[in-house]
Amino acid sequence: MPKKVTNYTTEDIRAYLAVFQRKHKSSKVTIDNIRRIFSSFFSWLEDEDYIIKSPVRRIHKVKTGTQIKEVLTDENLEQLRDNCTRVRDLAMIDLLASTGMRVGELVKLNREDINFNERECIVFGKGNKERIVYFNARAKIHLQQYLAERKDRNKALFVSLAKPHNRLQISGVETRLRKIGRLSKIVRVHPHKFRRTLATMAIDKGMPVEQVQKLLGHVKIDTTMHYAMVNQTNVKLSHRKFIS
Repeated sequence: MPKKVTNYTTEDIRAYLAVFQRKHKSSKVTIDNIRRIFSSFFSWLEDEDYIIKSPVRRIHKVKTGTQIKEVLTDENLEQLRDNCTRVRDLAMIDLLASTGMRVGELVKLNREDINFNERECIVFGKGNKERIVYFNARAKIHLQQYLAERKDRNKALFVSLAKPHNRLQISGVETRLRKIGRLSKIVRVHPHKFRRTLATMAIDKGMPVEQVQKLLGHVKIDTTMHYAMVNQTNVKLSHRKFIS
């Protein structure tokens, strides 16, 4: 007879993970995700007094190694701009690239949120927390051109190209960026890549990580460090400057 879930041991969980990995040829990331699911479930059983101690406690996190995630180069950004056929898309790309805002924050923006004189705008992040982000001169020009050509009265900053010109949704932004990415022959172009690119570029150029954290709206500084990938060439130059 199969065991009751309340009778599972650490050895049972380890054996299951090992068999699952062999059978499905799963990656370490997948196995660690399963371990985390088990951990949450058995921790709940422990909290509710169904078991005395979670059998997953002694199963450590699976080491997966650090994956360096891709960012957009200056050349990539120029290629994306060159393949924009509508000024709306230019404005969208430049705003994402210069502010590092989340796509969910982008689609919530209204015209009135934009301060062209100060080149800044108010966004509402996770937990509806308000913060100010800043955009560059290129984004300002394209935003002004885009708003000047619009005939609709929708208060949303970005709307669909087709009538009735509804507020652009996250899926609409993602689809458009993928299309422009394909035209530019750049793989995996998505809104979050612009955010990671900004974080990496800012830290790489010497912006204090605490300021990058504030710019991106992160609660924990660890999250900011996770997003950023420091350029190895600059690490080498810094070593020569400060240590060698």
